[in-house]
Amino acid sequence: MEKPLKDRAEAGRLLAEKLTAYANREDVIVLGLPRGGVPVAFEIAKRLNAPLDVFIVRKLGVPWQEELAMGAIATGGVCVLNDEVVKAYRISDDEIASVEVKEKKELERRESAYRADRPALDVRGRTVVLVDNGIATGTTMRAALAALRKLQPARIVVAVAVAPLSAYEELKAEADEVICLLTPEAFYAISMWYERFAQTTDEEVRDLLARALQQKTASASTRT
Repeated sequence: MEKPLKDRAEAGRLLAEKLTAYANREDVIVLGLPRGGVPVAFEIAKRLNAPLDVFIVRKLGVPWQEELAMGAIATGGVCVLNDEVVKAYRISDDEIASVEVKEKKELERRESAYRADRPALDVRGRTVVLVDNGIATGTTMRAALAALRKLQPARIVVAVAVAPLSAYEELKAEADEVICLLTPEAFYAISMWYERFAQTTDEEVRDLLARALQQKTASASTRT
C-alpha cells in the first residue's frame, strides 16, 4: 500500500517538485478547485512563482436524480452539457434552465465569497495548472476541463494528489498533461490517502488567495 500524504500542503509541495518546468514563467497560472484543491494549489503557486486563482465548477444534476450530472457551469459564465444524459433522460430545456439558475446562484455566492470585487484571471493563451486535492470519479475535473477549454488557454496541466488509476488514465486523454502523486488500484476514498483531511472552509480559501496575491506582488516588486 502506498504511503498516505500528511496533508494538502505536503501534497502541494510534492506536486510542485514535479512541475518545476513551469516555474518563473510569465505565461503560467495556477487554478485550484474549491475548496479542498486551493490549499494544494497555494503551495504549487508559491513554489512556481505563479499567480493563484480559483476555478469554480457547479454540477448540474438531473432534477429527479441530483447525483447524476447532466452538465456543469463554471467560472467565466461557461456551461457544459452532457448531451448523452440529456437525451437519455429526455430532460427539457426548461428543466435544464431551472437547475442552472439554482446552481448559478451558488457559483456567484462562491465567486463573491472568495474574490470579492477582484476579477477572475484571464487564462486565454496561458498555460494553466489546474489543481485538486484528489479525484474520485473524475466527473468534476472533467467538467472543469471542458469549461476551461472554452476559455481558450494554450495548455492545461492537471495536478492532483491522488486518483484511481482508471480516472488518471481517462484524464490523460483530456488534459495536455496530468501529474498525480498516487494512483492506487484499491482507491475507496480521497480521505484515505491523507493523514489529515479536515474540510477546507470559505475563510481558508479567501485567506490563501489573499496571501498568494501578496506574495506575488512582493515578488514582482523585488524584480523591478
